[in-house]
Amino acid sequence: MQPLRLTLVQADTRWHDAASNRAYYRELLHRHGEIGDLVVLPEMFLTGFTNETDSQAEPLEGPGLEWMRARAAECDAVVTGSLVIRREDGQSVNRLLWVRPDGSFAQYDKRHLFRMAGEHHHYAAGASPLTIELHGWRVRPLVCYDLRFPVWSRNRRCAGARGGMDYDVLLYVANWPAPRRTAWRTLLRARAIENLGYCVGVNRVGTDGNDVPYAGDSAAIDPLGESLVELGEQELVVTVSLDPESLMSHRQRFPAWMDADTFTLGEPVGPDGDTTS
Repeated sequence: MQPLRLTLVQADTRWHDAASNRAYYRELLHRHGEIGDLVVLPEMFLTGFTNETDSQAEPLEGPGLEWMRARAAECDAVVTGSLVIRREDGQSVNRLLWVRPDGSFAQYDKRHLFRMAGEHHHYAAGASPLTIELHGWRVRPLVCYDLRFPVWSRNRRCAGARGGMDYDVLLYVANWPAPRRTAWRTLLRARAIENLGYCVGVNRVGTDGNDVPYAGDSAAIDPLGESLVELGEQELVVTVSLDPESLMSHRQRFPAWMDADTFTLGEPVGPDGDTTS
C-alpha cells in the first residue's frame, strides 16, 4: 500500500441545474490542478438535495454518469458522488457512483433515507453496502444520513484481510445542513475511532432552493479521531494524503477489532415499517 490521495470538493451546488453544476464542478477541478487518486464530490452534486424526482431524476446511463466518466478519464482518477437516478422499474434512488478512468463503475444506493425531510417517500432504500478496492486500499462509501447509523457503517472482523478488518477508509458524501453541524463533526470522529480506520466526509456549502443552509465542514479524520484536514465553511478543493503505515500500526497497537461483537444485518425498513429493497 502506498499513501492514498483524496481530492475533496466542497462546493455550492446550483439548485436544480444539472448543466450548470457539470460546468461548475469541472471548473473547480481544473482550477485546483492537483488531483489525487480519488475525487470526492458531495451528495446529489448535480441537483442539490431534492425530493422532486419527477423532474430531477435521470437514467443511470445518462448525462451525469457520462460527465463522471469524462472527468475520471481527464483526471486519471476515480470520481465519486451521488446522483438522483431513476431505476428501470420507475423508482428513484439516491445513488453513489464510483467511476474509474476506464469508464467502468460501481454503485451504492443510500440505505438510510432522511424521513425528517420526507426522503423515504420519494426514494427506494438500498439494501447492500459496497466495499471497493483502490490502489490496495479498501474503501466503504456511504451517503449522508448513513453516518448516524453505526451498525451499517461498522468495520467488521474479516479473516485473512490485511489489518483484520473489512475496510480501511469510511467515506461519506453529504448535504448535511448547518443547524446540525455539531452532529456531523462529532459523528465523523466517532466513526473513525470505533472502526479503527480513516473517515472522510465531503459536504456542500451555500443555501439550497429550500432555503436550507450548509456549513461544509468537510474533513478527513485519522483512526485516532484527529483531523488531517478540515475545510471550514467556504468553497474549497483540497487534496489530502492518507498514510497506510500509521493505520496498520495503530491496528496492531490497539486491536479492539478482535473483541468486537458479531451480528447479522436485516432488511431495510420502509416508511410504514415494512421491509423494502
